[in-house]
Amino acid sequence: MRSGFVAITGKPNVGKSTLTNALVGEKVSITSSKPQTTRNRIIGIVNGDDFQAVLVDTPGIHRPRNKLSEFMMKSVDVATDGVDVELYMIGADRRPDAHDNDVIGKFAASEIPFVLVINKCDCVEESKVLELISTYKDMQGIDAIVPVSALKGRGVDELLKVICGLLPQGERFYSGDLYTDRSERFMVSEIVREKALRFLGDEVPYGIGVAVNKFEEREDGLVEIDCDVICEKQAHKAIVIGKGGEKIKKISTEARRDIERMLDARVFLNLYVRVKPDWRDSGTVLGDLGYDKKHI
Repeated sequence: MRSGFVAITGKPNVGKSTLTNALVGEKVSITSSKPQTTRNRIIGIVNGDDFQAVLVDTPGIHRPRNKLSEFMMKSVDVATDGVDVELYMIGADRRPDAHDNDVIGKFAASEIPFVLVINKCDCVEESKVLELISTYKDMQGIDAIVPVSALKGRGVDELLKVICGLLPQGERFYSGDLYTDRSERFMVSEIVREKALRFLGDEVPYGIGVAVNKFEEREDGLVEIDCDVICEKQAHKAIVIGKGGEKIKKISTEARRDIERMLDARVFLNLYVRVKPDWRDSGTVLGDLGYDKKHI
């Protein structure tokens, strides 16, 4: 039996959450075309007959600009501390820069098994992927270089085999029927936030938070959920609601469908839009939303 923790790191929007979901086979981390979508470290659990890989999906590495960003970067530090395997992702669609090379060099120099994952290989010609592999193949300390397309699922099984081969021997950390350590309330808030990011485009890019105020399972099997969708400005509230409530209705409808699939139950979802100015720099509000040291 092999088991251990695997940190998935990389720059924003390189596909870490998509890869996590592809490896787990379930939606445990929300995805978006926007960078810095993941705010907390998300644990996804991959179970096999003779292995358990505990994947830690981390926020994209970036320079903090507010208390929320500071929390995100702290969660990266915590996630990479004491792991058994380190994955660093780069995109085949753009050439690695000095920062990528610094991080790759740091991980390669550590004693932790290290895998370099080249994602988005479906977006470029094979020659570009081979060129990237050639750049790093002779670097000491890289245990494997694996090209994948997390979105299309290509190379994911091969990557899992590599990960399993690097895990230490040991017992499972979690029950074999779990695929995440996150609560249903947390997953509901993330699903709502994912749909808000999708339907709001660039109108309210990062100033959206979601709080679950009610999560009640009724005797008839219906689950009643109330959420606050939090924005920073009064002008943003009108954008989130949309003309005649059209935007918030779309967000609610799509979120409800995903939540019903996750819970395998009928769901009644209420969304309320609240304004909390500069909430991303408010320690109190961030704590209420789960962005504090207790939730890292």
